[in-house]
Amino acid sequence: MELYLDLHSQPCRSVYMFAKAVGIPFEFKNVDLSAGQQYSEEFGKISMMRKVPVMKDGGFVLTESVAILKYLVQKYPSSVADHWYPADLQQRARVNEYLSWQHMNLRAMGSKVFLLRALFPVIMDSEVPKEKMDAAVEDLNQSLDMLEQKFLQNKPFILGDKISLADLVAIVEIMQPVGAGLDVFKGRLQLIAWRARVEEALGKKLFSEAHEVVMNVGSLPQKMRSSSELGPLKLKLRKIFS
Repeated sequence: MELYLDLHSQPCRSVYMFAKAVGIPFEFKNVDLSAGQQYSEEFGKISMMRKVPVMKDGGFVLTESVAILKYLVQKYPSSVADHWYPADLQQRARVNEYLSWQHMNLRAMGSKVFLLRALFPVIMDSEVPKEKMDAAVEDLNQSLDMLEQKFLQNKPFILGDKISLADLVAIVEIMQPVGAGLDVFKGRLQLIAWRARVEEALGKKLFSEAHEVVMNVGSLPQKMRSSSELGPLKLKLRKIFS
């Protein structure tokens, strides 16, 4: 099995940490997004989506991180404990509920803050307007409130006493704006305690390893400035930022 990843990407980190945590063997294929490798002819032969993560299991190619995570659960039932994606109908539905919600909420808002803080100055050659940044942070805070109040409530993890795919997907999205220098955990004691439990469940060494590159994004803007392969991405980001 081959996993095409760039650990700057939060969905890539979720797939990477899950496979590592449960002991699924794979070959790591690095796709450097900041160098535009997703637009290369070679990668295009693997996935016309030109996004990561991508899983290649023999001749079977799968995109989308949530689909990949669910595939891995079902392909390796002897390696994956039930708490990750429970067989119980209602417990599994709770995981699916979070995974469905997060795309347009915590993922979208955390990604926007990251893009504004880390990439806006590179793409637009100017500082982020204060009102644009304030609005993005407020939207992120609303998603974090919902994570605490609806999904976590007073439980150790989203499902209860043990970690699930929902917690894994949530933590990588929250760490994205953290990597761009925004302390989203400030004043959120519930989230701080939850993060510590998630790190412990995944393994602190693995968690740190997976997030090392996003915690050091200082070199990313310079790499993007020097890349000649990022025209499509820069055009896309300009439309987002405008």
